[in-house]
Amino acid sequence: MASNTEPVTSAMDGKVLRGKLNKVVLAYSGGLDTSVIVPWLRENYGCEVVCFTADVGQGLQELEGLEEKAKASGASQLVVKDLKEEFVRDFIFPCLRAGAIYERKYLLGTSMARPVIAKAMVDVAREVGADAVSHGCTGKGNDQVRFELTFFALNPELNVVAPWREWEITGREDAIEYAKKHNVPVPVTKKSIYSRDRNLWHLSHEGDILEDPANEPKEDMYMMSVDPQDAPNQPEYVKIGITDGLPVSLNGKVLSPASLLSELNAVGGRHGIGRVDMVENRLVGMKSRGVYETPGGTILFTAIRELESLTLDRETMQIKDILALKYAELVYAGRWFDPLRESMDAFMKEITKTTTGSVTLKLFKGSVNVTGRESPYSLYREDISSFESGKIYDQADAAGFIRLYGLPMRVRAMLEKGI
Repeated sequence: MASNTEPVTSAMDGKVLRGKLNKVVLAYSGGLDTSVIVPWLRENYGCEVVCFTADVGQGLQELEGLEEKAKASGASQLVVKDLKEEFVRDFIFPCLRAGAIYERKYLLGTSMARPVIAKAMVDVAREVGADAVSHGCTGKGNDQVRFELTFFALNPELNVVAPWREWEITGREDAIEYAKKHNVPVPVTKKSIYSRDRNLWHLSHEGDILEDPANEPKEDMYMMSVDPQDAPNQPEYVKIGITDGLPVSLNGKVLSPASLLSELNAVGGRHGIGRVDMVENRLVGMKSRGVYETPGGTILFTAIRELESLTLDRETMQIKDILALKYAELVYAGRWFDPLRESMDAFMKEITKTTTGSVTLKLFKGSVNVTGRESPYSLYREDISSFESGKIYDQADAAGFIRLYGLPMRVRAMLEKGI
């Protein structure tokens, strides 16, 4: 057993272990932090480091040259997995079907991506025979929880190493100095003034002037969407096909989940759709300000909600909306593999079996407005809703209904007046 005294958290019982690890799978981006973590793990735990990168739609530019960077940092290998279709199909679409939105605005882009990445890390750890996993999340954020709860749920025997909760590195300058000391090539990419997270669903922005909620975001910060005032002067109409509560086609063309979302990102982006500026409550207790771009996701959320106005009755819609709040909280808090979320997902799947049809939307300078809805399971009946008298709805019946419905109010008024 090695003599080093750095702590390792066991996913089984949360106890701090001390000693040597055999092999660690590290969530790797190729940036400064994860480049430094590779030699730090080797130095402090005497272990082999296998770097893992998940392609969740962050863009090819962020994936270029990663193998060379990882090995130059001391990793034995780099494993890259394309998770785009799995991400959209198995994580994004269930949230979409559930109508999950965190604190009225946030469409859970980062929250949904972390469990699919962590799940893949557990798989890679099994494939390469690793006894530990590691991530570069700080001790102040939500992502550390999302990663580690997934590790706990899928393989409680794995050890978890979180360097930012252990090492003495406090910032970028310390990390650069450590890298130079250990002959690790420092990434030469320009350091963004914003902290960003990008995947196929969204792009988030935090930091710099955004840390003051009074400051308006600078226009040059946005990357997925144009300024709405610079969007085309003519609206664009899109028709979203939906089956069992999930989107399946765009303008009559059936597409895979990832392809559909990718196309809608392009369409929504050029019309300035999906910008959200919010102050949210982080899981760890503090408030933070973030700006999100979710063009395709905003279009899809609008489409499904509009179709549900045809296919869900009042009571079902109310219960679904209530559960959607809890569903969003669970996802935000990293509890994707919690039995409660899975049970709620079964409910959402069941009640949206008839949410099938199409919705036509008008996109214009940052706005998404519905112009048409169709469903073979529509509960809307023109012959009932018409102001003309019909056989199914007799307007004279309303008088008795109102008397019974208002009876409690009438009795209270009678009591107050001594009648």
